[in-house]
Parts: sequence; C-alpha cells; structure tokens
Amino acid sequence: MKAAEVFSVDVRPDGQASVLALRGELDHHSVVQLREAADAILSRPRPAMLVVIDCTALEFCDSSGIGGLISVYQRLSVHGGTLRLAAVPGSVARVFKLTGLEHVISVYSTADAALIAGSGMQDSSAEGTPSSVHAASER
Repeated sequence: MKAAEVFSVDVRPDGQASVLALRGELDHHSVVQLREAADAILSRPRPAMLVVIDCTALEFCDSSGIGGLISVYQRLSVHGGTLRLAAVPGSVARVFKLTGLEHVISVYSTADAALIAGSGMQDSSAEGTPSSVHAASER
C-alpha cells in the first residue's frame, strides 16, 4: 500500500498568468495551502488575471478541495480575473459535470492549453469544456 503523498502547491508565473501545480491530496487539511497560494497571487501589486490550476499530479480531491477551487474562482472573479483548471482527474471531473461547475470553471486537457485558450482573459463560456472534462474523466 502506497503512503499518501504530502500535498504541495507550486506557483509558477507565466507572463500575465500564474500556474498553480497541485501535487498530492487536496482535502480539508491541505486546502489551506491552496488558499494561501491564491492569496499570494492576488496580493501582488499587479496580480495575475489568469490563474491556471494544473491538476496533473493531484491524487485526490474531497468536497473541501472542491470548495477551495470554487473559493479561488470567486475571489478571482471579483477582481475581474479568470480561473481555468487543467488535467483534472476523472473523479473531480465527474463532480464538476454532475454539479454544473464545468459550465462555470473552464477545464482543459493541459496547463498549456488552458494558458493559450481564447483571446481574452475572461472566459465568456466554458468553450471546449465538455470534451475536456469527458477526456479527463476517461483517464
């Protein structure tokens, strides 16, 4: 049996955007780290208006983690920013689909795809989301 990996958030600036790469299990204990990373981005003098959360190495996400993602989305939206998710694990993609969150927070197959999607920072719709969520749920 494999021991649970320690959760971490790697923050990487990417031009006018920031990428938060999640690793491990996002739950009620670790969601604080996600919120702290978002706080650090939003408290900068010139905060990133596009934040991509890369879930490639995310092993687990409970309801607290989903709540944390929604909180980051709401805080960015208040500032006119956009949150995009990338490489979402199948279990999280299913929750997004069942709850309708896939129509609120855009989901992409990779962080690079999320960074280059669309011409503007503010998503007018979750264009391409259903196929991205569907593809991620098949992993």
